[in-house]
Amino acid sequence: MTTEMIRTAEAAGNDYRPPHRRAPVLRVTGLTVRYGETVTVRDVHLELRAGETVALVGGSGAGKSTIAKAIAGLVVPAAGSALLDIPARGGHRSDRVDLLAAAASVRRAARRAVHLVMQDPYASLPPHRRILDIVAEPLVIHRIGDRSTRREAARSALLAVGLTPERYARRFPHELSGGERQRAAFARAIVTRPAVILADEPTGMLDAPLRAEVSRLMGALARDHGTAILHITHDLALAAHTCDRVLVMADGAIVEQGPTMQVLRTPQHPTTKQLLTAALRGARRVRGADAAVPEK
Repeated sequence: MTTEMIRTAEAAGNDYRPPHRRAPVLRVTGLTVRYGETVTVRDVHLELRAGETVALVGGSGAGKSTIAKAIAGLVVPAAGSALLDIPARGGHRSDRVDLLAAAASVRRAARRAVHLVMQDPYASLPPHRRILDIVAEPLVIHRIGDRSTRREAARSALLAVGLTPERYARRFPHELSGGERQRAAFARAIVTRPAVILADEPTGMLDAPLRAEVSRLMGALARDHGTAILHITHDLALAAHTCDRVLVMADGAIVEQGPTMQVLRTPQHPTTKQLLTAALRGARRVRGADAAVPEK
């Protein structure tokens, strides 16, 4: 069933080589989240390493976004820890912070090392601000550098995501396409050089070609900047192209995990098999739509 998807992933170079020498930059242990009497996330364990892109895949209501929000401090968990290792200046040691239990002042200081990218590229960027100022905003919030340094860092971040500052810096969000807006959102995410990016369905509102484009961008940011990326998605086909590992969620728990190619070749859990079937159906629909669109 998955032969075609495996071949596509192999052609894209997705042959997982685990970064054995790198310790996890983020280690989540026993994460449990409740809304009232309902347990939405139950005893989740996951690790992210520098330069690694990990897909957190599951259907609607599986608990994927709740995990990201808990790590980002937007949801208060009932139990668990999220240990973040922040490289200290000089790179000789790391500061370890539990994002779920540390004092508020410590958590705020650590937030520059973790950035959440949301799904909606049309709502996530302030509409009345220019793109360069939006990208530089985290530097202002965390009091990093002076105005000149911030603008230069923002320009570098735009270049890193494929948006030339000369063309995009003075534009407003409404002047950008959906894919360009999401690229700008990732520029804002990397401007503080975070250790971790939590990308919560960043391609969910984009059409198929732009989904693949943004997915490739995340893989490039992980490789080129050493950022650990958690890519939350319901689309296993996207994970097959660029993610090193896959974690599959169902009913608030991780039910299967492993290197991407292993999960594709030998899926074990019924949820994984259902997601693979859905991904293959979606890929066939996209190919049919592409065939109907004449080349420009």
